[in-house]
Parts: sequence; C-alpha cells; structure tokens
Amino acid sequence: MEITKDTKVSAILQEYGDIADVMEVFGIKRVSRYSLRRVITKAITVETAARIHNVPLDEFMQTLNEAIRLQEQNQSRDDGHGLN
Repeated sequence: MEITKDTKVSAILQEYGDIADVMEVFGIKRVSRYSLRRVITKAITVETAARIHNVPLDEFMQTLNEAIRLQEQNQSRDDGHGLN
C-alpha cells in the first residue's frame, strides 16, 4: 500500500494495525479509547491528520511509507519469504 495524502487513516490501520507509535514521532498523541480512535480515523485522511497536528505532509507521508515498508520486510522474513 502506498500512502498518499488522500489515504484514509482507517485504511492504514486496517492494513497495518496500530500506527500510533509512528504518529507519536510527530507529536500526534494517540486517542486513548480505541473505539473512539477507530471512528475518528474513518473520517480523516493523512493530509487532514498532518494539517490538524501541524506536521509537514511530505515528511509525514515519507515516514509512514518507510514504516510500512519495514513492517512488510519484517513480515516477509518472519514468513520465510525474505530468505535468499
């Protein structure tokens, strides 16, 4: 999945799980109640999340994409598909 400014935060969560740790790097605090977080993320895009929290959009997307790439690599290795 390639993260764009129009990607819904909920799509990232559905595909990759909780990305709150990555978002906290930018000072974006996690919503404490998971159920509330799920509702909020359905309504906002990556661009909106960045704007709300005064985070540079390009840097935010780059970091999210890198975190996802690393997660996919780790999963591939764990599944035995990343071995040469």
